[in-house]
This record gives sequence, C-alpha cells and structure tokens, in this order.
Amino acid sequence: MTQPDPVIEWLLDSDPAIRWQVMRDLIDVPETDWMAERAKVETQGWGARLLTCQDEDGQWAGGAFLPAGFDPREWRERGQPWTATNFSLSQLREFGLDPACERARRTVALIGTNAHWEEGGQPYWNGEVEECINGRTVADGAYFGIDVSSIVEKLTGERLEDGGWNCERCNGSIRSSFASTINVLEGLLEFERATGGTPQSREARRTGEEFLLKRDLFRRLGTGEPADERFLRLLHPNRWRYDILRALDYFRSSTLLTGSTPDPRLGEAIAHLRIRRLQDGRWPLDWTLPGRVWFEIDEGEGQPSRWITLRAMRVLRWWDAHASINT
Repeated sequence: MTQPDPVIEWLLDSDPAIRWQVMRDLIDVPETDWMAERAKVETQGWGARLLTCQDEDGQWAGGAFLPAGFDPREWRERGQPWTATNFSLSQLREFGLDPACERARRTVALIGTNAHWEEGGQPYWNGEVEECINGRTVADGAYFGIDVSSIVEKLTGERLEDGGWNCERCNGSIRSSFASTINVLEGLLEFERATGGTPQSREARRTGEEFLLKRDLFRRLGTGEPADERFLRLLHPNRWRYDILRALDYFRSSTLLTGSTPDPRLGEAIAHLRIRRLQDGRWPLDWTLPGRVWFEIDEGEGQPSRWITLRAMRVLRWWDAHASINT
C-alpha cells in the first residue's frame, strides 16, 4: 500500500484555494471533485474573507489601484499598499474564484460601473496607462469574462524592439523589464485561454516569451549576470514583482494551453528551483513585499510556504513529465 506523501497531506490541510489546485495539478482527482472544492472559495477561507472586505460599490478600499485617501508618505514609509481593487481582484483570480458564480459576476459588473483609474479617471475595464497594470487587468478581465480586447490591442502595440514590455516606456525606456513582461504575458495568456487570442496577441506572447528565454529567465543578456538577485528568491504574493517561479509557472500554463513542449532554456531556472527545496520536501518563502494588506496568507519569511510549494511541485511535475525531451 502506497504511503501518503506528507507534503501533499500538508498542502491539503489548508485553504480551499490551495486544496483545489493540489487536487487538479498534483494528484489528478476527477474534475467534478476539484470543481466542488474550488466552489468553496466563494464561501470559505481566504476567498470568502477577501470578499467580505469588498465595498458595496464593488471596489476594495475605495480605489482602483490605490486606496481612497491614500497618502504618498505611506508608500515611502510602509511600502506600496495592496488593498485596492486591482490587487484584490487579482488575488481572487489566484485563489480560483469561479468566474461563473453569482458573486464574481456581480463584482465585475459593479467594478465596470463604479471603478475609475486614479491616473486619468478612465473606466476600470478600459485599462490604465502602465503595461504592468494593464497586463493584470487583462488577466483579471479575461478570467472573469470581460471583453478586454481593446486593452490587448493597446498592449500588443506597446512592445519594445527586444520583444517585451516596460512600464517606463512612456518615460523613454527602450529596454524591456522582466516584471513588466511577465505581467503582460500572463494577461495575454489568460486572454488567449478565454478567447483564442488574435494573431497579434499570439505573436506578442511569442516575442515576450523569447525575451525571457534568451536570458534564461533571470540573466542579463550582455553580461550573463543575474539581472536582479531577487529573481532567484521565491516571493508570494508576487503582486507585480518577478521571480523565476512565477515565470516557470507561466511557461507551464502556456505549454499546457498550446500543447507545446517545454523549452530547454528553462533548464537552469528549473535546476535552481530544485536546489531551493528543503530537506522535508517543501519550499520556503524567501521574502515578502512590505505594505498594507487585508490579511496574511503565508506563515512568514523563512517558513515553508504552501503557495510556493504548490507552484514549485506542479512546475517540476510538468517538467519531469517531459524529461526525455529536456535531456
């Protein structure tokens, strides 16, 4: 008789937002079972708790990107706040709130009616101006059934010559950034999953992926040195930040959608992910972003993280299933 995997048992002894993804991605339970577990996100655990923090008008904290009454000193002294609508909605998507449930449909409709970006007052589902923000808005909108094709068209026209994106493009940047690029790629992938994409969006995904792959997901193209040491340290929630696990999880999702095989250039990042595994089979939370949150969903820096462990295990399971291709 097979002994239960203690790491899997630890992951299952958690929130519905974790459990349903373990059931689907790691232990292959029938779809009806993991869908039933996923449905609990609306009424139990972190998902239900975040929904109770929602304003009556559908927003969170009274703002689209920033909380109502935000004082810039808070950002300088305590870090960027993460409680407004943009980050809260993205977190519900990560939790797996069923986009077909009544609460989700009501939420996105109210946001469409009442939320406007602080930057220019434009309606929420029309998008903002920064590529990072628009990438997440596309991901959330496509996931929850909103037509975000106009934002997608804008993003595909904002690629830089090297194939990726940079939120500082409007300030003169001509080189893509890892963070901006992964935010946009995730949005374009969700759009493609929901609609099939467009020729332009699929081509943009291809060039954005190539930007990351040419750099082994974390290196500078010119020197080969890590572009940022934090890219190799595991973070959750990522918000707009980049690390190799976020990129690897994206490439896993991309290949599963398109039926393609993993690119061998992911191998170095995969090797680093293996090294970061603790002796007990779990992965630690290396760091977190400062700033206001609704509530914590990990045990703290340096402690084993269920979110990071879930994502790392499904990435390695996917990669190892293609071992003959990657050797």
